[in-house]
Parts: sequence; structure tokens; C-alpha cells
Amino acid sequence: MKALLTSERWHFRVIRIAIIAALAWWAVKDLVYAQLPYSMEWPYTDFENRIVELSEIQSGGPPKDGIPPIDEPNFDTVSEASKWVNPREPVVVLTVNNETRAYPLQILTWHEIVNDTVGGVPVSVTFCPLCNATIVFDRRLDGRVLDFGTTGKLRKSDLVMYDRQTESWWQQFSGQGIVGEMSAKLLTRIPASIVAFEDFEHAYPSARVLSRRTGHMRPYGKNPYSGYDRIDDQPFLFNQPVDSRLPPMERVLNVTVDATHRLYPFSVLMDEPVINDQVENVPVVVFSRQGTLSVLDASVIANSKTVPSATVYDRRLDDRVLSFEVRDGRLVDRETGSEWNLFGTAVAGTLKGKQLDKPDSGVHFAFAWLAFNPQSKIYRSGDD
Repeated sequence: MKALLTSERWHFRVIRIAIIAALAWWAVKDLVYAQLPYSMEWPYTDFENRIVELSEIQSGGPPKDGIPPIDEPNFDTVSEASKWVNPREPVVVLTVNNETRAYPLQILTWHEIVNDTVGGVPVSVTFCPLCNATIVFDRRLDGRVLDFGTTGKLRKSDLVMYDRQTESWWQQFSGQGIVGEMSAKLLTRIPASIVAFEDFEHAYPSARVLSRRTGHMRPYGKNPYSGYDRIDDQPFLFNQPVDSRLPPMERVLNVTVDATHRLYPFSVLMDEPVINDQVENVPVVVFSRQGTLSVLDASVIANSKTVPSATVYDRRLDDRVLSFEVRDGRLVDRETGSEWNLFGTAVAGTLKGKQLDKPDSGVHFAFAWLAFNPQSKIYRSGDD
């Protein structure tokens, strides 16, 4: 080893140069890839066909699939997952055709996309940590099944995905194709909820949980975005003015009915765990519960601060409109006194087994939602 480091003999010098070159390439390769002309990195993408200017899209640092999606997900039982998921840790809960699965954000933070099939439906479960945006899409479009990867690009700080079939680029926040053959096409969203693992475990003890057996070596349970969700921080690579109506990193629950968007800031949910409201002609209820860990706070998720979980449902059931309240620590409807859980399911009382419908909704950072939907109306305490 000493000879390798100090000898001037030509073959030792060549080896040293090769090692230095390899280390240097490893250190800068992502940056090099990120600076390649689009036509070199994306030879199959039709850049002439687009609905946004390329100048709006920036490199986030990694190259194409530098953040690797999960294409062949493995799953654990709830009991197996409970050994490595903190009870208060957030999971994405998805039910399709009576099949329910959970996707821990501790895994999605490192992969951002899971291409899966649930209840016979091809889906992509996506998470953009920079926007705190979790959105599930149906992968079927125009008679074919797409699967998605990460471009390494951002627009308005949001993940830009691509499909492997056409190498078109897609805005994760909207599910719309923005560059390439699929420009202006729109993916169908599938309702999902983000709740603490213990709430999922209680409601769906026989369901499956995305496993850490992903085929990739990542420090699951750790947060590479330590401190990112401080409420007044500036978003990463977001170059337009931040909407002043809410702090940039305020978490919000959106409800969309037709073209109307209504936002429920989490700061309000701290004081109002149940909100009976109406969006356009749809009566809705927002359920929230304190104590879910943030995945964007401490470097170890288990040590993070807690934030609410929030879900929203249509209050109409069997030709009547229900109203809800917290009574003795339970979510109940005033009309029958039946008890409900965060998933909009009646778990006790005369309505036991009934299920409320879920409108188009999601949880995001305020800056991101308002950047894409500036016309949104914001719920203020006492509006209902």
C-alpha cells in the first residue's frame, strides 16, 4: 500500500491517477449529468411538444432516476411492519376495489414513486418531499399502462416525473403531461389518506405495508431533508413570489369540487379537530387528529415534531346530510350518534359499516398548492 501511494514507478502512478479520476467522477457525476443538454440525456423526448417553457424547469441535482422509483414493490404484514414503523409515523393509505395497502413516507422520501397494482388497478404512489405532496395516480391512459420514474428536474419546486413508454415529462402536482408526446394529457387521481401507522393498523389489521426490501440500500427511518418544514422557510428552487396569505411551509388540506379549491390550514385544525363545511354544493367534513410525526423535521423521523393527520369526506349518506363532532374523544355524527374513524367508516352505532365518499383532496405545503392554484379559498376559524 505504501508503494502504491508513494512510488514514482509508472504503473503505480497510473493506478493512482485512475483512482483519483474515479473518485472525482463519483463526486461530480450527478452534477455533470444534470448539466447535459436535454437532447443528450433525453434523446426520445419530443421537446417541441410542450405546454410549459423549458426555462421553468430546473435541475434538482440528481440525473434521470438518480432518485430510483420502486418498480417491483414487496410488502410486509401489518405485524411485520410494526417492528420497524413507529406507531405515530405517517403512511399513505390506499384502498382500491376493497384491497388496502400502506406506503410509509420513510420509504417514499427516498424513492418518490412506487409503481404498483392495487385491486387490479395499475397505480403510481408519488411523494414530493419538497412540496410535501402525496398523490396517487391511475397509470392507465389511452389504452396503455404507463410506469413512471424521476427526471431529476423540478418545476415550482415540485417533482417532474417521466413515463418510460414515451419519455414524456409530467408535473407531479397536477398529474399533467408538460413536455413530450403526452403533453396536456391528464392522469386520473385516486383518493388516498395520510395518517399515523397506528390508525391504519387499527382500521386495517389484515392489510399489507410496503416493505423496506426495495432492492436499494437507503437509511430508511432517516430524513435527508432535516429541518425543511420550518413554517417560514424559503422553499427549495422556488423562484417566484410566495403567496402571502399563508406561511410557505404551512401544511394545508385541499378539497376540490369542480373548479373550486378550498384550503384548510393545519394551524386551524389544531383548534378545530372536526370541521363541518360546504364546498360549492358538496357538504364536507374534515377530520383531524394530533400526534403524527413529520418526516421532514428531525434527521431521525422518530425524533421529529408531531403534526395533525387530516382527512375529508362528503357528509351526504343515504339521502341525508350528517354533521359531526368530537364527543368523549370519539368522532360521532349528531344525527345517530354513530362513531366514525379517520377513514370515513362508521365503526360503531346504527350506521356501523357505512362508508363516506372521499372528494378530490390532498395534503401539501401551502406555497406549492397556491403556486399551482392561486385562486384557492382559504378556510378561517369560524367559517363553518
